[in-house]
Amino acid sequence: MTTPTPAPAQPEKSPKDPGRAGRNLPVAIASGVVLAAAIILSLWLWAPSFMLIVAAAVVVAIWEMHRGLMTREIDIPQEPLMLGGVVMVVVAYLFGAPALVTATAVTALVTMLWLLRRGVAGYVQNATASVFTLIYIPFLGSFVALILAEDAGAKDVLVFIAVTAASDIGGYAAGVLFGKHPMAPVISPKKSWEGFAGSAITCVVVGYLLVVHLLDGDWWVGVILGVIAVVMATLGDLCESVMKRDLGIKDMSQVIPGHGGLMDRLDSLLATAAPIWLLLHYLVT
Repeated sequence: MTTPTPAPAQPEKSPKDPGRAGRNLPVAIASGVVLAAAIILSLWLWAPSFMLIVAAAVVVAIWEMHRGLMTREIDIPQEPLMLGGVVMVVVAYLFGAPALVTATAVTALVTMLWLLRRGVAGYVQNATASVFTLIYIPFLGSFVALILAEDAGAKDVLVFIAVTAASDIGGYAAGVLFGKHPMAPVISPKKSWEGFAGSAITCVVVGYLLVVHLLDGDWWVGVILGVIAVVMATLGDLCESVMKRDLGIKDMSQVIPGHGGLMDRLDSLLATAAPIWLLLHYLVT
């Protein structure tokens, strides 16, 4: 009589195994709470101090972008981009959109002139990547400064961050629980249509509640805000996924425990900042 061969034991998951979630969830939550506390505290104590967080985020994000691009031997000059990026944030807050446009143009020109010191080889590649980085990080990031400069700036910033975070949280939860149909399997295999639906519902609900009860705006503005947030946040996330796949990296860095790089968290915020500022500026504040 032949003894049945026992089925191989399934390997136990390590406590640090992220499993289907794709990340170490407790560490990710703890990091998110710390970041949220820093933002809320700065806005509550003295709203302009939030600009220090924005400026620091711009500097770190440019460093991460340089680090990622170097995997393809694309070497953007960090010094003029970081300095110009901080100036762009400051002038946007103090003097508004026209000053931001001027500061962006000057920073682009200075960066291209800076690259002349390296000679001809690789100039077009590095200059193009530099201008791309300039627009993608400090220019889009400076719209957060424009949001803060509004009459109800601190509240507007909270709405902007909350509705964008709602897209990530709602999409993450729905994707983990129900995700079966990939949205863009080649670009981001874990992003599903079920997750997008979760993002959409969460964004619209949060947008409606915050615009009506925090900003005293019309309900339909909150709904539009939620729709804009979910579309732009999703596009921002997909665009960054494409960049990382092209560069052959998983995360931009590991500066935020449980999340990866700062750019891995800023992708949605950078994409939503400009349209949310436009909507709040003309329809609410």
